[in-house]
Amino acid sequence: MTPVIDVTDATFSYGETVAVDDVSLRVDPGEFLGLIGPNGSGKTTLLHLMLGLSEPDSGTVSLFGEPAHEFTAGERIGYVGQRAADRGDAMPVTVRETVLMGRFAHAGRARLTDRDREIAAEAMRTVDVDGLADRRVSALSGGQRQRAFIARALASEADVLALDEPTVGIDANSRDRFYDLLDELNAGGMTIVLIEHDIGVLTKHVDTVACINVELYHHGDTVSFLESDALADAYGRSSGIIEHDHP
Repeated sequence: MTPVIDVTDATFSYGETVAVDDVSLRVDPGEFLGLIGPNGSGKTTLLHLMLGLSEPDSGTVSLFGEPAHEFTAGERIGYVGQRAADRGDAMPVTVRETVLMGRFAHAGRARLTDRDREIAAEAMRTVDVDGLADRRVSALSGGQRQRAFIARALASEADVLALDEPTVGIDANSRDRFYDLLDELNAGGMTIVLIEHDIGVLTKHVDTVACINVELYHHGDTVSFLESDALADAYGRSSGIIEHDHP
């Protein structure tokens, strides 16, 4: 099976500061991978390498079998970056218009078709924002905005959904509904890569965990992660990390 993402001995630095050091991991089709580590540990940098947004200084990263930094089929990737829900304050567009943006790569220079609008409408129904289609994104709650951004990714017919701490600033009920949605999408075959700081949430939903603090401390299933010393090693044994239990 060809992996969706294949990282081999990847290293990346910002000037003299090494952010990711000799990391190797792979993400298979349909996998739900969680990235966890302390603040400043290189999680976002690693995700950017995996998506081809940055090129490693050494080592290789492939995306659908191609060098990730040369990958051009951007419509296959749905990416929701850090605090995307907050940035919705500056979006003077409706939910429908936001979701239709996911069709632009398919339309090219042509006008959007009825088929494009049907796909966008189905994406909104899938994430339960069809009733908000004509509301401005800036008027939505944080959880509703995140659903709108997920709908945009679905409208692009993405094969991979990449999320960088998507529930920061979102209330607990909205967060739980959001993760239920991710579970449904993953059960339907969507490959998901997620950065999440809450260990309890992460291990409840993902298939595999990559624990990083510049170096990779663990890459494997959730059970082996919880039974390992990776968390203490990555965060430091005196860091006082708390695992939250979300029923």
